[in-house]
Amino acid sequence: MAKEIERKFLIDLAILGPMEGGASIKQGYISTSDKTVVRVRVVSAEAYLTLKGENIGLTRTEFEYPIPVSDANEIISELCNGPIIEKTRYLLKYSKHTWEVDIFHGENHGLVIAEIELTSENEEFDLPPWLGEEVSDDIKYFNSNLLENPFKNWS
Repeated sequence: MAKEIERKFLIDLAILGPMEGGASIKQGYISTSDKTVVRVRVVSAEAYLTLKGENIGLTRTEFEYPIPVSDANEIISELCNGPIIEKTRYLLKYSKHTWEVDIFHGENHGLVIAEIELTSENEEFDLPPWLGEEVSDDIKYFNSNLLENPFKNWS
């Protein structure tokens, strides 16, 4: 069974500075009756269908499968409810890990999050100087929740 162990942090773009080579991402979500997340994502010229279980601590079950981009676009337009998440993702190597820095657009413009995937919840890692507050346990920062309560509506 595949597991995802992820930590999320706000970041300070002024400290981080300019980034290059970001990938454009658009993703939609299919409604479920429980805490399972079904996501369809298009990243440049690739697309994925992802199934995620409920978070238990920092860990959750995750399965991800490549699908044709044309299928992903059709699923997003016909099966996903409401708006989509749009962001640009940058991959930044720091120490022994690669960080995913997401700059959100549209309804979530102004939100910037860095994520790191770990092999265990207790894995140690070096903190880049541009990291801010950790938001791993705050569900409002989950991409699936940004659809219902976008960043523009936060006080």
